[in-house]
Amino acid sequence: MSINVLVANRGEIACRVLRACKEAGIGTVAVCAPNDEGSLFTELADRVVVLQGDTIATTYLDQAQIIEAARSTGATAVHPGFGFLSERADFARAVSEAGLIWIGPSPEAIEKMGDKMTARQTMRAAGVPVIPGEEVEETDETDALQALREAANRVGYPLLLKASSGGGGKGMRAVHDPAEFEQAALGARREAVAAFGDGRIYIERLLSGSKHVEIQVLADSHGRTIHLGERECSVQRRHQKVFEEAPGPTMTPALREAMGSAAVAAAQAVDYVGAGTVEFLLAPTGEFFFLEMNTRIQVEHPVTELVTGVDIVREQLRIAKGEPMACGDLMIRGHAIEVRLYAEDAANGFLPSIGPLLVFRPPEGPGLRLDTGVREGDEVTPNYDPMLAKLIVWAPSREEALQKMRRALDEFVVLGTTTNIRFLRELCDVAEVVSGNTTTTTIDDVWPHGWTPQVDETLLSASLLAASAAESLGLNRQSTRGASGDLSDGLNPFQTISRRFP
Repeated sequence: MSINVLVANRGEIACRVLRACKEAGIGTVAVCAPNDEGSLFTELADRVVVLQGDTIATTYLDQAQIIEAARSTGATAVHPGFGFLSERADFARAVSEAGLIWIGPSPEAIEKMGDKMTARQTMRAAGVPVIPGEEVEETDETDALQALREAANRVGYPLLLKASSGGGGKGMRAVHDPAEFEQAALGARREAVAAFGDGRIYIERLLSGSKHVEIQVLADSHGRTIHLGERECSVQRRHQKVFEEAPGPTMTPALREAMGSAAVAAAQAVDYVGAGTVEFLLAPTGEFFFLEMNTRIQVEHPVTELVTGVDIVREQLRIAKGEPMACGDLMIRGHAIEVRLYAEDAANGFLPSIGPLLVFRPPEGPGLRLDTGVREGDEVTPNYDPMLAKLIVWAPSREEALQKMRRALDEFVVLGTTTNIRFLRELCDVAEVVSGNTTTTTIDDVWPHGWTPQVDETLLSASLLAASAAESLGLNRQSTRGASGDLSDGLNPFQTISRRFP
């Protein structure tokens, strides 16, 4: 079957999908908001449709406009990437009803896994272990609070309150004492209503000292469902992943087989077709429990690609065309690590940072991969998520991969806006990261009062060199007025030098 793909996304993931299509000889269409015209991803597409609107809601979330763009350009399939409409069952259904191919799982699978309480019930029935807890279906606030309070007494403290339609930490509260319960439950419900229009909350036991491990799965329409091993994603900040790796540094073959089999069973329980990720919590006891299933491509998929040799996006395209997947039995080779480079001020509560990318010079060398949607000269604006790039490294061993990541971060030069490069570099030297004994609270445990940079003479020398290079490029204090960096991030050498040498 021949297809032409419209990518219903932007930025880094749009670039990733568009390049995979080009390598497969597939025609492409990009859609973009007016403020994204001229962005890198639009230059990679065969055709571009500018969406009408001035907000995300009226552009990238406008289902009717995106489907019309596909029709008008002759696209026959839609790839949603991640975020935006990627896990919206109604969009998947609308795409299919328009006679287009949806590159993803069925709307029914998205619905079953998108509602966390339904997913827990489905997994329990399929024999997949779930975190001890209880689902509460009441929607009336008074009735729900009473039911939640009674369930909490049965589950026991400490516990987690979680939104049934939640994600990204929204509608989630940890409760350590019954006295905190009512305020936490009200806060979780109201946040869930605001974010998802669904205030239903369920309860899980809070498992401290646990790891966040996820399993990549692929399933085609020919009855084959496989897993591609695990990704260790424990290093998180506010429930957002920061540092991901494959294979898991503490994983054993027996545990991988058990978790992989559970992930396959989870996918088969909802007749899953496509690429997806089953996330588990791995307790210190060695027990693991189902957290959720992401019914889309994951941000951190490159680490799996590097250690397995499987191009997951190409497999998505094959599966969507009705072909059997091309990958064979699981073989893991070497070690891969990914970090997410953000335009944010890590020393100031990780606040987003805006400004021009006056200099954007990624590191180079064997075993390095950069997935990005920006290039030098672009502007970081408050309109979208501030992730600039994903830096991924591969090496024969974990120790070599970690050292390669250190070197790559040391060489990554960005001027014009503050980034989290220095934070990521220091993270590579944290004892728990070096040993691999990380948990979901590692960052909070290491920096309980927030991250503050360590300054040394090496960084000072690097900053002076960066300043010299910037001056040679014709940059001056006026041209870097959008930056808010200091010596900790190496991004604004002019401000750094004046601060250290008034």
